[in-house]
Amino acid sequence: MSARFQTLAAALAWQVGSHGRVIDLSLERVREVARVLQLLHPACPVVTIAGTNGKGSTATALAALLGACGQRVGLFASPHLVRYNERIQLAGVPVADELLLAAFERIEAARAAVTLTFFEYSTLAALLLFHDARVDAIVLEVGLGGRLDATNIIDTDVAVLSSVGLDHRDWLGDTLELIGAEKAGIFRPGRPVVLGSAQMPASVIEHARALGCPLWRPGHEFRIQIDGDGYGAQSWDYQRAGCELQGLPAPALPGAIQYANAASALTALTLLGMRGACDAAVVGTAMRSMRLPGRLQRVSGEVEWILDVAHNEPAAAVLAQALAARPIAGRSIAVASMLADKDAAAITRTLDGLIDWWILASLEAEPRGLSAEALQARLPSLRGPIERAGGVSEACAQARALARPGDRVVVFGSFHVVGPALQWLGLY
Repeated sequence: MSARFQTLAAALAWQVGSHGRVIDLSLERVREVARVLQLLHPACPVVTIAGTNGKGSTATALAALLGACGQRVGLFASPHLVRYNERIQLAGVPVADELLLAAFERIEAARAAVTLTFFEYSTLAALLLFHDARVDAIVLEVGLGGRLDATNIIDTDVAVLSSVGLDHRDWLGDTLELIGAEKAGIFRPGRPVVLGSAQMPASVIEHARALGCPLWRPGHEFRIQIDGDGYGAQSWDYQRAGCELQGLPAPALPGAIQYANAASALTALTLLGMRGACDAAVVGTAMRSMRLPGRLQRVSGEVEWILDVAHNEPAAAVLAQALAARPIAGRSIAVASMLADKDAAAITRTLDGLIDWWILASLEAEPRGLSAEALQARLPSLRGPIERAGGVSEACAQARALARPGDRVVVFGSFHVVGPALQWLGLY
């Protein structure tokens, strides 16, 4: 890549094929380029967040909390829903194309003969832009796994592990213990670890203790109490040694799981020692300001739309719980598709009891995408009829034509489904 790329789209298209492998889990190449760019030792606190599910919501909550404390935050998240710029945010604002192109040019000059994956370019660009902006704090969301993820070239001050579930088995292992060990690779000797769930594989706990990491677990070192079942705008309390907050507003992100994610983020904030971390007004401001499209996002109307990026079995279970908690009089129509490395049978089986009609969309334009026909061949026997569509927009149009007042349309299975659906609905 060189200055001949005048648009972000052209630069990104070149990056996709420049290394030869879409995923190449290693740290040597990206660390070397970061060393040349002098990015390996940020001058501000860093929190790295890993997890099968919940890491994006936790990162969003922590960035909001840091912002409410008066910190200028650099947030690196992935993947994006619609625009690549969503991945790198400065003080809550996605960076402009011009800044990204300038960062990529500097990466090109520094990498010499080293080749980089698409995600490694993203990580380096984020670190470079955060360095240039002199942010007060950095929040890094792991892309895949942890130990060999490009974000792990940075030594984190606080590590957060939101959850461990079965996903990316080809890369991380086919047991929870193996996957947990890979995600625990973000831990650093003697530095605190926040767990999003008290139910973690033994490998996670063992790795933390071997490194002498102080553990912060829900129900142990910190606790929450929700005023209700977690659905709707219900208040909650938070408690840890030296910090007790009552009557906090519900997180602006929908779903009962968001209380746990917010609590993990709040615990990380207190461990950073930020001024205002245990101020109910500051925390309340953050809870109200959180924004993350595509997570149990509800669009009301005669026909209700629910959009969620659930792309593995644990996330599908969370979606199923949310749907069951909001029963409707009419039918539930699914618009779904998945990437080839996902367990489509397990995901659809988890939701089958709540879906009356299925519309499968093709994702053949994506490197790991499936056609609707190939996806259907992977599915178990489902109780509702199945239709196929040429793409997400076509599937959404079919759902709207099929739906009657009182029905709902549930869009899920991938960022590559929810993003285009939000655009089709005119919401993005």
